Amino acid sequence: MIRISQLKLKVGHTREELFEEIIHQAHGKRPVSWRIVRKSVDARKKPQLFYVYTIDAEFENEKKLLSAKKSKWTRSTVVKYRFPYNKKDGSGASSTEVSTIDRAVIVGMGPAGLFAALVLARAGFAPIVFERGDCVEKRSEIVEHFFESGELDEESNVQFGEGGAGTFSDGKLNTLVKDKFGRNHFVLKEFVKHGAPEEILYEAKPHIGTDILKDVVASIRKEIESLGGEVHFRTKVCDILCEKISGSVAERERAEAEKNLLMQDKQLTGLILEKEGVQAEYPCRNVIFAIGHSARDTFYMLHERELSMYPKAFAIGVRVEHLAHLINESQYGEGYPEEVPTASYKLTHQCKGTGRGIYSFCMCPGGYVVNSSSEKGRLCVNGMSYHDRAGHNSNTALITTVTPDDFPSDSPLAGLEFQRKYEELAYKIGNGKIPVQLFGDFLKNQMSTKLGNVTPSIKGEWQFANLHECLPDYVCASLEEGMRAFGHKIKGYDAEDTVFSGVETRTSSPLRMERNKQFESNIQGLFPCGEGAGYAGGITSAAMDGIKTAEAIAEKILTQN
Repeated sequence: MIRISQLKLKVGHTREELFEEIIHQAHGKRPVSWRIVRKSVDARKKPQLFYVYTIDAEFENEKKLLSAKKSKWTRSTVVKYRFPYNKKDGSGASSTEVSTIDRAVIVGMGPAGLFAALVLARAGFAPIVFERGDCVEKRSEIVEHFFESGELDEESNVQFGEGGAGTFSDGKLNTLVKDKFGRNHFVLKEFVKHGAPEEILYEAKPHIGTDILKDVVASIRKEIESLGGEVHFRTKVCDILCEKISGSVAERERAEAEKNLLMQDKQLTGLILEKEGVQAEYPCRNVIFAIGHSARDTFYMLHERELSMYPKAFAIGVRVEHLAHLINESQYGEGYPEEVPTASYKLTHQCKGTGRGIYSFCMCPGGYVVNSSSEKGRLCVNGMSYHDRAGHNSNTALITTVTPDDFPSDSPLAGLEFQRKYEELAYKIGNGKIPVQLFGDFLKNQMSTKLGNVTPSIKGEWQFANLHECLPDYVCASLEEGMRAFGHKIKGYDAEDTVFSGVETRTSSPLRMERNKQFESNIQGLFPCGEGAGYAGGITSAAMDGIKTAEAIAEKILTQN
């Protein structure tokens, strides 16, 4: 198999024309087979637009072709991920019976928990998943009801439930995580297997969209159950049970000598579960905590049980909406063809006034702003797109980084309290609805009273307010300077009728739970994982961390047995 890079054709070409270009590049030799590895848009000569491809093609006598093309072509190398542990015998059945207490337990069924459960189930470990929210079908109904009525279910919402917070997002699948083991491609292939469009395997900026992602998540869950895994919805972990263990002097000295080895003086022995108002003890010794970045009550509980954690930086700001047509013209030029994807962008600026950076985050082409609250009396927003990205507006978060130096104390939970403060203010100034303000009025520090050319595309009720009243002063100053700077990069970006919505606080986890090289915390048997634990940022990276953590817990279970 030969990899052909930088194969460029004008937007609007047919698949046959792409095939003919491959033959042309091979001096008339027809490939036996071929597939697209990567596809991106080149708009550097707009309004002339091109698709740029990387192709893997199989030819006869490839050695001769590679020699003739020299450095222009390379041998294709594809790393296929394989889960390294297996509890099945040759018939596919579990080779050894595992007692209930030694089975792998997973708390949370976002991308990390979902993929941890999937690979463990396929390997015969029969994982048990506890999810505080509902299955994605029921959860979708509850979320739609919340958007329409404002009645919040604190256990099943945009943040909590099967699929995690990413289920109600743009469904972006790109990640910056290095992937020499092929986990990234494995995640994408599994999405396709369960109903996602095949183009996510090669698009430069792959995304699924909330409408398709819901069905994909449900399909993966059904496979987990078919392989002997169990999924329990509306089942909340209220507490953990531990027993003291004593380490040897040598172990203590080793823990002090190695920075990445946590001193463990407790063993997890069980969970306290709550379902339908009834609490019960569930004995277990190996648990993946794949909770999301909004599981604040669980953060508090784990802190009280002395799980080692520390505060970390995240970012806050607002959602910014423009007409999708404005962004498309800025990226593709006037008269752009309809077939090109709804345009995205990425903007950054270092503010001279505040000394802080401001940048776009989780950009949603043709998308919607959504009320993503999970606690009564507090309000936050996020962005969401459907697969076709056909909405009238495009939105992004414009955010600035906040660090532990900005937090009210040095507690590991100080970032969480920082978030809550500004979410409470957003709820107050919007009377429980999403507070909205035009950029021109934001500059004047006054509440808006009417819209301009941009009508908000918002899921959930909204009303005009002054967003200065729910943001730190340095964030407001950074937004003002950043918008002006971005107006020089995208014409019309800083128009006075640009719509702001607040407040965006759930950009990443406000803390990190420490874990060692074996992915365990300072409590033996407790494996922090995914975005809530501070080890991922987005659907794909969370799924990959779930797989890595599943490898670690599988190795421990096999060692114990």
